[in-house]
Amino acid sequence: MNNHLDRGSYKKNESFLSSFSHSCLGKIIILAVILVILLFLAWISVPGKTTMTEEIEDDIRECIMSHDSIQGDWIDDAVNNVGHIVTHADSTFESDKWETFLKFNRLEYHRHPFYATVHVHNNLRPEGQRIGIGIWGIVIPTVTYSDLLLRTGVMHKGYEQKIYQSISGSEEYFGSNPNVNEYHYKGEATQ
Repeated sequence: MNNHLDRGSYKKNESFLSSFSHSCLGKIIILAVILVILLFLAWISVPGKTTMTEEIEDDIRECIMSHDSIQGDWIDDAVNNVGHIVTHADSTFESDKWETFLKFNRLEYHRHPFYATVHVHNNLRPEGQRIGIGIWGIVIPTVTYSDLLLRTGVMHKGYEQKIYQSISGSEEYFGSNPNVNEYHYKGEATQ
């Protein structure tokens, strides 16, 4: 009679895989295996120099074409860059703008263990600015119009002129502050 009351109160023995996947250590190991697989796939699918350069050059053309007289903010740039992943520049792109870009800018490819980057170097950013990331075989542009140097102008007409002209006028006296004293260097302190 007692067996009749205990029918639903016992638990079936779980398999090893089921109990392993429900344990904390099992979840950590499964997550680590998935991460290792993703890193391995990223390592073998890093875009090469030619692929990255061609895709980024196309994205730069699209960036130049989409930049008209209105200067966008970071949201506009992010939306444009997402769209540039799957689109290509129009065939009616003006070649003189591209020649100007090539004249004043230089692209540099960097390969890292799991991804690649492309930097643009110009007089505005001599240290370079990252304008594209390649991971898992996809090239993701991060280019903005302000990263590119597309025009130059004369800063002054002759060498005898200053670049920045000082504004002529009388200097105003703002009074004295008794808490501010002149600093005089007195040499190294000897002990």
